[in-house]
Amino acid sequence: MDLLVADIVQRFYMLLWPMIRISAFLLSAPFFSLRAVSVRIRVLLAAVLTWMIYPLIDWPSIDPISAIGLREVFTQVFIGILMGLILQVVNAALVVGGQAISASMGLAMANMVDPNMGNVPVISQFLIICSTLIFLGLGGHVLVITLLLETFNLLPIGEMINIQPLIALVIEWSSMIFLGAVLIGLPIMVSLLFINIGLGVITRAAPALNIFAVGFPAMILAGIILLSMSMSSIGFRIQWLWRQAFDIVTQAMGAS
Repeated sequence: MDLLVADIVQRFYMLLWPMIRISAFLLSAPFFSLRAVSVRIRVLLAAVLTWMIYPLIDWPSIDPISAIGLREVFTQVFIGILMGLILQVVNAALVVGGQAISASMGLAMANMVDPNMGNVPVISQFLIICSTLIFLGLGGHVLVITLLLETFNLLPIGEMINIQPLIALVIEWSSMIFLGAVLIGLPIMVSLLFINIGLGVITRAAPALNIFAVGFPAMILAGIILLSMSMSSIGFRIQWLWRQAFDIVTQAMGAS
């Protein structure tokens, strides 16, 4: 009976480390971290993934109460959250780009309380929905899980990992928040700027014209038309952002 209990404890220690990394990733990654995906679903998904990869790799048995075990807990949480943050940069770029487009259209005050992203403009919410559909259409959920499982071969449990290159890579990748926002919002913002200049010329030529009664509806209508015309190019840019994020995750696995 003592041997049976010891064997159960040892197997629990082996299952603990991959489940910590997978759980940390599911808590921070897009789509999986949505509030619609409840904690029970995330725990069940982490347990299923851990059980599936358990026979594929020789797992070390490390006591989590020891000093080495505590260090390993922080390391696994860091790796999982790091991968999730790299993918969350894409959603952050969409939020910033949507805010810029909303401000140009005159919809800066038209916000939606999103339980997943917070209080964001309606354009940002629309872009996030489109991004989620593109992510699922690309098979991103399968690719992300594949990359996560591959990390156990490239970043094995129980070995020292150089964290500094990973942090430098994430800081460099975070600049994509602003670059991605510019790529998505700049064409519409420039077009709306020229329309706004035209409205200013009209107001100058006809001072009796109420710019507030004409300008705001015209900007909103023009913004919606330009957004509908630009959706194909915006979709390609969102797809490019996701592919870049997958490449950065692959680089992060080899950076250490």
